[in-house]
Amino acid sequence: MSGSKLSNPAAKKDQPDSPLAMTVHDMPLVGDVVQADAQRTRMGRWKMLAMLLICASPVIASYFTYYVVRPEGRRNYGELIQPQKDMPHAVAKSLQGDPVQLQSLKGQWLLVTVSSGACAEACQQNLYFQRQLREIMGREKDRLDRVWLVSDDVPVPENLLPALNMAHVLRLDLPTLQSWIAPAAGQQLQDHLYVIDPMGNFMMRFPAHMDVASASKAKRDLDRLLKASSSWDQAGR
Repeated sequence: MSGSKLSNPAAKKDQPDSPLAMTVHDMPLVGDVVQADAQRTRMGRWKMLAMLLICASPVIASYFTYYVVRPEGRRNYGELIQPQKDMPHAVAKSLQGDPVQLQSLKGQWLLVTVSSGACAEACQQNLYFQRQLREIMGREKDRLDRVWLVSDDVPVPENLLPALNMAHVLRLDLPTLQSWIAPAAGQQLQDHLYVIDPMGNFMMRFPAHMDVASASKAKRDLDRLLKASSSWDQAGR
């Protein structure tokens, strides 16, 4: 038909066919992936370590103050334990035979004595000084708990019970005790009063066979410990 506009088949044939264009992204190399994962892992570990240091910094500062930054000539009466010994994950028993997780004692400073349930004269003397030391701490006494760890199944004398109503009295087997608390060379486990910090570390041992004069020296050590830890330790668990 005159005037109609028709496509030219010949012109189309003259155009070469072109393949479908596709964009292909390079796959990452295995080595690059491994290296990136390792870097992320390292960064995560550093961040975790930084968080732990931030949380522990008040504790570290208080120990640094007590152990290092001291007035010239000052001496501890108690013997500092190095390295400190962590509280074991063990089950003790109350005098009624109920199981008690030893870890439940954490969160307070502990003044500890150890002996047989028979509690001879030396044991009774330690219990007396233990009680007196806590009472003379004044308003800070609620940050310090008395603990008597009984190393056998011998019944506790009835006449001692009234004075123990505010103390933790727990039976704990001797091997577990010895793995945590130790006497000075030449002394026995029942000869000392021991100090455990709120994190459960056995960190100080007072000299054996405490008397009135040495008890006043022990009080000064306890005063310093409680003052140094006042920024992060509060009464109660």
